[in-house]
Amino acid sequence: MAKTVLVVDDDPTQRRLIQAVLDREGYAVVHAESGGEAIDRLTKGGGADVVLLDLVMPGLSGLETLAEIRTAGVPVPVIVLTANGGIETVVKAMQAGAQDFFVKPVGPERLLIGVRNALQLTQLSAEIGRLKKHVSGRTSFDDIVGDSPPMRMVKALGVRAAKSGIPVLITGESGVGKEVIARALHGASDRAGKPFVAVNCGALPANLVESILFGHEKGSFTGATDKHAGKFMEANGGTLFLDEIGELPLDMQVKLLRALQEGEIDPVGAKRAVKVDVRIVSATNRDPAQQVKEGAFREDLFYRLNVFPIEAPALRERREDIPALVEHFIARFNVEEGKRVAGCAVETMALLLGFDWPGNVRQLENSIYRALVLADSPLLQPHDFPAISGIAMPLTSGGVISHDRAETPAGDAGAEGQPDSPVRIIDARGHLRTLDEIERDLIQHAIEVYSGHMSEIARRLGIGRSTLYRKVREQGLEEQLKEAG
Repeated sequence: MAKTVLVVDDDPTQRRLIQAVLDREGYAVVHAESGGEAIDRLTKGGGADVVLLDLVMPGLSGLETLAEIRTAGVPVPVIVLTANGGIETVVKAMQAGAQDFFVKPVGPERLLIGVRNALQLTQLSAEIGRLKKHVSGRTSFDDIVGDSPPMRMVKALGVRAAKSGIPVLITGESGVGKEVIARALHGASDRAGKPFVAVNCGALPANLVESILFGHEKGSFTGATDKHAGKFMEANGGTLFLDEIGELPLDMQVKLLRALQEGEIDPVGAKRAVKVDVRIVSATNRDPAQQVKEGAFREDLFYRLNVFPIEAPALRERREDIPALVEHFIARFNVEEGKRVAGCAVETMALLLGFDWPGNVRQLENSIYRALVLADSPLLQPHDFPAISGIAMPLTSGGVISHDRAETPAGDAGAEGQPDSPVRIIDARGHLRTLDEIERDLIQHAIEVYSGHMSEIARRLGIGRSTLYRKVREQGLEEQLKEAG
């Protein structure tokens, strides 16, 4: 999903020049001719990810507009544009809440760097906020990405369940985000800020399940050299999330049932039971009712846990959430990996929307992670997802970039026995083509491979952006550039 830049300037020429630069980098650009129009967009609908704000405008000045934006509580980063780069002007803008400033006329590189830095700072702030909520146990349903009808239902049920201590059983396929829902239940309840302890019941060693869950006394069994509190005591006052509850052995199910009914646990080797105050949220990717029929899960425990069921939908059932999830993961991994990926190319997003995602949100997350780490252009391309698209990453071989899905067979040769390649050096009569012809084909091929992203094309060709723009005009490639973008 392309980031939106709001350009606020009463000069239409300035707006068009800025848009031309931003369009080529894949940003969505919207305009406002006055401060009042910009405020209406930001506060009443539409919004933007970055604002470029001229300081001198009729009516509301840039500084007055900025003050109104901040008073309205809109946190969008603002970069001011000024023809006067004096220190006093800059100080006033920064004090009013601007993040950066440009002295007009601004160069394309300076403009792009400023916008990227603003977006990166926003992503960093959002990631810090997310981590703080995660660590403090205050993640809420507002923090769950997705606004599709199935997710709205999950959120509505979750908000209701969070208001009480009712046991919740979350069902759904592996990777749908059951723990995310459990954390939101905890963060939206009156236990927010208290311990949230997650236990994967399927990963517990069979001989240590009781000790891990309920704790043990020192010397209660061989190897028990110290007293261990157990997960129930760790979660005391908060929430215990029992993931993959269907994997819990039958003998432990009996003891878990007693702990839930009596509100107390029996640590291994202890002389008396210990009272605990724990809210239980459990989850499974199996059908617990079928497990009960098969005798693999106790019926009484099932009814005890399944008081308030919530079914987490598979990702293929909420495809409309994929763009928002992709944007969320890109922002997160940009911060973690120090990258500056702006988003996905249009064809890449169509590819992701059309895939079934058997591994659900977890698979999407890992796919975005891999693609972002290996990406070498501002927008993720289909070849960054080879397992899904079947397109290999472009490689350089003998100075010629190949973007084919498979290597050309050795016997498939072009004119005069030359191997077939995107840019031909020999013409049909076996003579060298002119440098002008070769250059045109090479630039045209680079535009196709890198989807019209001029910074990346210039870097790959080893020339400056201004030189590249001049050559595009000279070679008559403007239309191909528009189509690729």
